[in-house]
Amino acid sequence: MLTADQLIAHAVGDYLLQSDWMAQEKTKRSIAAAAHALVYSLPFLFLRPSLLAWAVIVGTHFILDRWRLARYVVWAKNLLAPRWLRTCEHTDRPARWPYIMSGICAICDKPALRVKPWRECSATGYDPDRPAWLTVWLLIIADNVMHALCNAAALRWL
Repeated sequence: MLTADQLIAHAVGDYLLQSDWMAQEKTKRSIAAAAHALVYSLPFLFLRPSLLAWAVIVGTHFILDRWRLARYVVWAKNLLAPRWLRTCEHTDRPARWPYIMSGICAICDKPALRVKPWRECSATGYDPDRPAWLTVWLLIIADNVMHALCNAAALRWL
């Protein structure tokens, strides 16, 4: 179960204790990610976790932040868009009926895509044509939810 104490420990560790160096370097250098994960996990000690639970909190924080895994989650969830929301890869226009069900663009007769390929979306997991402020905040929210779920699971079951 996720508690307010866990959310406060997360906020203190991720926002109050994270230095600018950690924030700027944690996705580029493992030492920065490790330093951040260790400092991040200190407030969780007030919750009296088992050693294993605390190690999982440190480890999952390192892994999620070092490789910015939330990007992959948000990109993958966007693949779940209904077929009728697909857009043409070549014209950026919506695919039209009766081609909707076939996944073929009515304009160029090539496959319609739900989302742009990973190589174009890798910065945040979202389409780069979306407003940058929105994609960054959605990524931050997804990242925070992933951390909170990992922490709650560790504290509950370990």
